[in-house]
Amino acid sequence: MFDAEKGSAERCDGSDLHIGLVQARFNESITDALADACRSQLLELGVREEHITHVVVPGALEIPTALQALAERDEFDALIALGCIIRGETYHFELVANESGAGVSRIALDYRIPVANAILTTEDLDQAVERQTEKGRDAAYVAVEMANLLKELS
Repeated sequence: MFDAEKGSAERCDGSDLHIGLVQARFNESITDALADACRSQLLELGVREEHITHVVVPGALEIPTALQALAERDEFDALIALGCIIRGETYHFELVANESGAGVSRIALDYRIPVANAILTTEDLDQAVERQTEKGRDAAYVAVEMANLLKELS
């Protein structure tokens, strides 16, 4: 769990930041809850509503493509990936979890932009429901703190 107390006050100030959210529609009740918690926390951290861009894609495998499109616009200080992959009976779970995670990391590194990865990977729906709010909030904190840290390091 992210601990906001460990971050400096300056790094948790989102008032000057532009944040892009990419949400997968698959497992929509979970990803809607992730997005709601994330957006609420961004607003609490000072990010202005008009500085939040929210894009919805079909599933977790499409998240990196949308992140890339947002990164190429060069308008955002940080991006957030929101999705939910629940284990099934086939290898598909591993494929989707691994490829979406690798794609999210690649965007962050290729474009040198913080990407908070809140793509849940759970064994079942109960685990996803248990994590949806906390992970949405955590993603907001991570995005704001990392955006400010990168500004400091530049």
